[in-house]
Amino acid sequence: EAQLGLHQSLSLPHMEDEYDVVILGTGLTECIISGLLSTDGLKVLHMDRNGYYGGESASLNLNQFYERMAPGKPVPPELGSSRDYNIDLVPKFILASGVLVKMLLYTDVVKYLEFKVVEGSYVVQGGKPQKVPSTDSEALKSSLMGFFEKRRCGSFLKFVQNYEEDKPATHNGKDLRRVTCAELFESHGLEANTVDFIGHAMALYLDDTYLRQPALEMVQRVKLYAESLMRYGKSPYIYPLYGLGELPQAFARLSAVYGGTYMLNKPIEEIVYENGVAVGVKSEGEVAKCKMVVGDPSYFPDKVKKGGRVVRAICILSHPVTESKEHSVQIIVPQKQVNRKHDIYVSLFSFSHNVAAQGKHIAFVSTTVETDQPEKELEAGLALLGAIDAKFYDTYDTYEPTADGTADKTFISRSYDATSHFETTCHDVLDLYKRITGKDINFNIDRVQKPAEDQ
Repeated sequence: EAQLGLHQSLSLPHMEDEYDVVILGTGLTECIISGLLSTDGLKVLHMDRNGYYGGESASLNLNQFYERMAPGKPVPPELGSSRDYNIDLVPKFILASGVLVKMLLYTDVVKYLEFKVVEGSYVVQGGKPQKVPSTDSEALKSSLMGFFEKRRCGSFLKFVQNYEEDKPATHNGKDLRRVTCAELFESHGLEANTVDFIGHAMALYLDDTYLRQPALEMVQRVKLYAESLMRYGKSPYIYPLYGLGELPQAFARLSAVYGGTYMLNKPIEEIVYENGVAVGVKSEGEVAKCKMVVGDPSYFPDKVKKGGRVVRAICILSHPVTESKEHSVQIIVPQKQVNRKHDIYVSLFSFSHNVAAQGKHIAFVSTTVETDQPEKELEAGLALLGAIDAKFYDTYDTYEPTADGTADKTFISRSYDATSHFETTCHDVLDLYKRITGKDINFNIDRVQKPAEDQ
């Protein structure tokens, strides 16, 4: 039986059993899929070559972080105790009404975790962070816009708040499956800067290609942002105490409750195929037979293609970065503000979420790489931070599967992108689940019967 939190290989007698699915890698995407498939009644074996949970979405203490980012470099004593830190390798906020929260509630994994609201959501305009308005009344108070633009933006947000797809009376005569985002913004007379913060800081699009798409999805995204904000008031985002490394372990716990088997420190020697279809995974001379294999791109180098590159700066500070002195914030620098094709994302966490020593803050600045000088691309985000105690850079390639996996029963997730929120990752989970099972997750149905010992 799996015992989570053990950083060692778990008992091995099950290795040569037959499984419905073998999952490789314990990143968040894989652990959510493991939990969902286990609750669907599938027999799951979940393996990781590492000795810890989380893969690329792990949280590290300060000593582990320095070992990974600056091997051999001593940890400065003024940063405080190593164990007070939980530094996320892929820092992402959670939208309070978003897909990940639905998954946490749907699976009851929420009982393993404790969350705290993120204190502020900002967008940069004219080089300065400004609070993101999300309702018509907030738009009227916002310093992002002049007097007349406030009214136009308020009118747009009121339309969004009232819009319901199945109630034509709320559509103002517009078919959002045909009207593009650009046309909808134009019909409300919105200026380019206003379109920028709505599209990037509220609808959370990565670039401006969405402007040519039908407006329905954008309106739904802005509604989601506003609904998430209304839950807690300060911002639309929440974040787990002790960092995101808690999330993969919580979903792994769910899988274990439903009979899932976990093995860490397991080198993957070979994925076994018969007639082009995955039928097993070989590790340390033993083969676990299965009907399908699921995993992150690092386990399938010949079945993925490079999608892009992400550059991230991870900084330790001794102060907040906004005038309101919040201890946790998201700041988005829209690409147009800095003549780029992709936004720059700034996330700040601190001792208030139990991820840093008392008085310390951790800032992450990330973007999608566009040039051969990736670190230079972060300058507009780093300029918002003030004095920095310690700074590290991390650049990595992102990968995506070359096929959907239905033919060879090899289902591969996507790498984590540069965004500072989980919505893109969650859409990958939903897509992966549908490719594996052939069905969508219905968040409205009651969960399956819990195992007797857990009732």
